[in-house]
Amino acid sequence: MPSGDQKYQSRENRTQVQQILMREWDPIGIAGEAGAEHEYDGYADRAYVMLMDGQSPEAIAAFLLDAAADHMGLGRNERIAKRSHDVAKRLIDLRQVFQARLMNPP
Repeated sequence: MPSGDQKYQSRENRTQVQQILMREWDPIGIAGEAGAEHEYDGYADRAYVMLMDGQSPEAIAAFLLDAAADHMGLGRNERIAKRSHDVAKRLIDLRQVFQARLMNPP
């Protein structure tokens, strides 16, 4: 069972993923809109779980693309596909940092 420190760190990691999705993915262009800061939380939570479960960048990118194209109804286009791919790679780059934080909370 995770300790209180690990739960806190997991929340912090998820918050970082949420911020990355808002800043770098943002398929509907709402970054900076008042009240929109939690719009992608559900997608960020799923992406975080996929990341920590060891999923590949391709799997995470496919999830993000499907979310934008199908769930948000934006269709598939090169801009969204590239952003999804770039964000997935960025998240993969953070996996070791997130794992280290969970193993050694402050």
